[in-house]
Amino acid sequence: MKFALQINTSPYQSNAGQTAYRFINAALGLGHKVFRVFFYHDGVYHAFKYATPPDDEPWFAVQWSQLAKLHQVDLVVCISAAQRRGLLCSDEAKRQGKQDDDLAEGFRISGLGQLVEATLEADRFIVFG
Repeated sequence: MKFALQINTSPYQSNAGQTAYRFINAALGLGHKVFRVFFYHDGVYHAFKYATPPDDEPWFAVQWSQLAKLHQVDLVVCISAAQRRGLLCSDEAKRQGKQDDDLAEGFRISGLGQLVEATLEADRFIVFG
């Protein structure tokens, strides 16, 4: 089965993102495919590479980056939601004259078209948060 997921909440506001992460690992472990994870609304906070949690908390951006690298999971961040929250990829940072991009490795910025495509391509679409 092919899954697509949407995450709407911040990693520090809700455990929805962590639940989605665990779901993905379980699904992959059972031989399923995860087509795409779309981070929307406050879910874009999962993609900030400079977020540094306390030592006793998980580092969400690193977890997602490792998942993307190991399993070729497409991690897409909504461009509008990202810009509203100050999350810029390298191209957008340069365009706006900023020093650095904030996007963690393995994530990419795109639009709602990627969300629509995910719902069409996947057998199941699940929203977390």
